[in-house]
Amino acid sequence: MIQTLENPTLTSAPQEIPIEQRFAWKGVQWEQFKAIQASFRDIPGIRLSYCQGVLEIVGTGKLHEAIKSLIAALLIAYFEIQEIDFFPSGSFSQIVEGVVEYKADLSYCLGTDKDIPDLSIEVVITSGSPIKLAKNRLMGVSEVWFWEDGVWEIYYLRAEGYERINKSELLPELDLELLTRCLLLTSPLEAIKEFRRKMIS
Repeated sequence: MIQTLENPTLTSAPQEIPIEQRFAWKGVQWEQFKAIQASFRDIPGIRLSYCQGVLEIVGTGKLHEAIKSLIAALLIAYFEIQEIDFFPSGSFSQIVEGVVEYKADLSYCLGTDKDIPDLSIEVVITSGSPIKLAKNRLMGVSEVWFWEDGVWEIYYLRAEGYERINKSELLPELDLELLTRCLLLTSPLEAIKEFRRKMIS
């Protein structure tokens, strides 16, 4: 569920954000965002992002974290088997002061470590984000993956913006169908074992 408000008056953060719900406010100033962010500093399970006047507050739960962790485990197995140098940057804050600030669920630099990740991955439990790709474009992230309802959406950054593509350009040998099947298995251990089995067969 997503709730969107136009031009709100924000003096303090909402007291509770239900797990797996998303709230968006438009017309928010950077200073307002930083004040709201500070009020949530010690509250677990809440993520805030800001992009050109849009503030999002998302409550994340166990399902979100479980999927994110399994994606990371499978990709590490892939990088190891394919001998791809990778530099995970996790969910560190990506910031252009006054313009954008967000945390991807997972992010990676490939080949060499860089200030901006090559790949960002987001697990979407609550759809409808008004800043789904804009925040990544402002940072210049080359490729963005979204996992939502058991389906991948993959975008690659061109000169005119993100283009949706059918397979990764950064990891062209990655079998997305295999990755998807393994993510949908009920046992994380079996998912990793099956992924590695198919990769090396």
